Parts: sequence; C-alpha cells; structure tokens
Amino acid sequence: MRTISRPLIRSSRNLTGAALSTWANVPAGPPDPILGITEAFKADKDPRKINLGVGAYRDDQGKPYVLNAVKKAEDLIASTNPDKEYLGIIGLPEFTKNATLLAYGADSVPLKAGSVAATQTLSGTGALRIGGTFLGRFFPTAKVIYLPTPSWGNHTPIFRDSGLEVRQYRYFDKKTVGLDFAGLKEDIQNAPEGAIVLLHACAHNPTGVDPTPAQWKEISDLVKEKKLFPFFDMAYQGFASGNTTKDAFAVRYFVEQGHQIALAQSFAKNMGLYGERVGAFSLVAANPEEKARVESQLKIIVRPMYSNPPLHGARIANAILANKDLYKEWESEVELMANRIISMRDRLHDLLTSTHNTPGEWGHIKSQIGMFSFTGLTPTQTKALAEKAHIYMTADGRISMAGLNGGNINYFAESVSKAVKGSL
Repeated sequence: MRTISRPLIRSSRNLTGAALSTWANVPAGPPDPILGITEAFKADKDPRKINLGVGAYRDDQGKPYVLNAVKKAEDLIASTNPDKEYLGIIGLPEFTKNATLLAYGADSVPLKAGSVAATQTLSGTGALRIGGTFLGRFFPTAKVIYLPTPSWGNHTPIFRDSGLEVRQYRYFDKKTVGLDFAGLKEDIQNAPEGAIVLLHACAHNPTGVDPTPAQWKEISDLVKEKKLFPFFDMAYQGFASGNTTKDAFAVRYFVEQGHQIALAQSFAKNMGLYGERVGAFSLVAANPEEKARVESQLKIIVRPMYSNPPLHGARIANAILANKDLYKEWESEVELMANRIISMRDRLHDLLTSTHNTPGEWGHIKSQIGMFSFTGLTPTQTKALAEKAHIYMTADGRISMAGLNGGNINYFAESVSKAVKGSL
C-alpha cells in the first residue's frame, strides 16, 4: 500500500494549541506617566501617602471640590425641565458666545465685529485637536508647530496626530528654575517664517513659569516680525492669579496688536468641570464672511470625529457665564481656589527655607504660578520620595500644588528636605 504524501499545512496556532489572535503582533504601549503615578498611589497602604501628580483641584482636606456656583447652575438648569436633544455640530451657541467673551473681553474688536469663529469642544484637549486638524488642513504655509520645552505631555501627540510637524523652542531654565527668555527669543527668531507657535496663555503647564506682561509684548513683536501664527492654550483662565482679566492679558494683547490668533479654552480647572469635558476652540477671522467659511470647515472636522459635543457641561458653564449673580460667585470661588494654592506656595517656601534649612534656592516656589510647580527635584530624589516617604510626583519633580494642604504640607516639606540632603 503506497503512502500518499500530503503538503505541510501550518496551523495558525501558538505553542499551547490555541489559535493566534488577530492582535498578536500589537505591541504594549508605554504607561501614561500621570496615570501610573495614580495607580502606584492607590496601591500604597501607608496613611501618610500624598499624590501630587494629578492636575485636579483639592480642598484643604484633600477632597474633590464642586463649586457652589456649579451646584446652583445645575439647580437652575433642572428647574427649566430641559430636554436631552442633540446639540448642533459646533455646540451650544450661547456657550461659545460667552466663552469667547470671557477670553477676548467685551472690548475685543474682532468679537464686536462678529469675526471670531468658534466651536464647542471636548474640553481643552478637544480644542487643541480640532485646532490642530484645522491648521493641518488649511494653514497656508509650513505645517510646523513650535512647542515650549517642556510643555504639557499631551501637546506633542495631539499635534502630531493632527498632521503637524512638532518642533521645540527653549522655555525653562533649569539653572534658575525660571524662564529662559533669551533662549525663547532666539529660537522663535530662528523659526521659519510662517510657522505656528504654541503659547501657554497663563499658568504654564508643567513649570508654573509665565512671561511678564513686558515679556509678552516682546514675544508679540517677535512673532509679528517673523510672521508666525500664535496658537494659545488657555486652560487656567482665572485659576492662575484669581483674576480672569489678568490671566487673559497675553491673549487680549496679541489680538489688539492685530494677530489672528487661534485659541483653545478649557473649563475643567476654573469651573471644576473635569468630567463634563467643556471647552472651546476659536479663531480670529478677517470678517464675518470669512468666519462663516471657517466655521463650515470646523463642522466638517467635528462631524466624523464625534458628531456633536456633550450638552450638560456646556449648559452649566453657560449658566454661570450668562447669569450675573452666578458669575460673581464663580469669580469669588476661583479667586479662593487660586489664593489657597498661592498660600501653599508661601507656606512650602517658608518650611523648606526657614524651618528645615533645605540646601538650594527655593524662591521659584513662590514666583511660579498656577496649579503646577517645577520643584527642581531630581529623578533620584523623586524616586526616593515615592519609595521611602510615600510621596508621588512625576520623575522630573513637577508637583500639583493643589495636592498640598494643611494636613500634609509639613510632612511633605520635611521629606523633601531630607531627600535633598540625602538623609531620607
């Protein structure tokens, strides 16, 4: 009996005999540095543990804080028995009107002329992505955007995924733990004509270092001279200094000087609407007709991405911005939040210097502004703080000042001092 040879058939099975998954070759991505800190914090059972990684406001008991103005706005909305219908593609018109008014100011010439195109977005991240995509499609010159070094970690992937080439300009000086203004100006001066430059309007994330008004004026002149396009990210209006007008200085000055800016706004921090995802993207057009064409293209970008934005958070933000009493209460609460963080900066500085005689210069703790502070701590020191003191922050020494309060700041300062002295 003759044996019939048969072709070897390779089974798509692994060594255990199970069929290979369609996704077997998908590599594991790197963990998110901020979420990784939170996971380590949650797993830590030590009662002294402190999480200074996440950029969310906490009250002086370390608890999440819902603004009274937000609660009252929700009650006001509920009293009208609202429906749950879809919004238009570019969102709640009243909200975008009041959001741009907050940013640009009542005296803004383009705003009064009806020349500011705007769309509601999924918070500040969505505003940046919609803006990046629009610029990737329609910006008439080089599709290059310059980001400060360092910048918010999500900026680079947002703009790369939007089709823009990402480059950097110097911003932070590690030696002074302050602004590298000379390096900033030199890099902007050397940028190709017609490039896009991203600017943090206030409370620079992650350093907490902002240009002075005089420095903003120099930056405006340089951007105009080089014919660069300014794209502002304003995630902290009111939350930086406690004053919404002061925090909008750079945006309003650039517009006054004739720049056709793009602007990303977020209401996560300044209204505590983190999970509601409320934001806006706007762009200064030459006239109402141009504005209409720009908005038509914003609709085309938004429609296949998520169709239309969520309703409830926009209603809350708009109720606060549109109601005189709620607006006044909101401004007071924003000022209180900002002042609590400023008081933590003052207290931390005094503890590090006067109480613990910590080596080094710590004046930057007080001169920086907003939610975050670049402490100047090294990766070795931050690792020691996590492993030995149960204090969690990013490896580069950035902390969220909102995570400090009367109950933990003494332990934090003592631990930092020991880490710097090498005695932790």
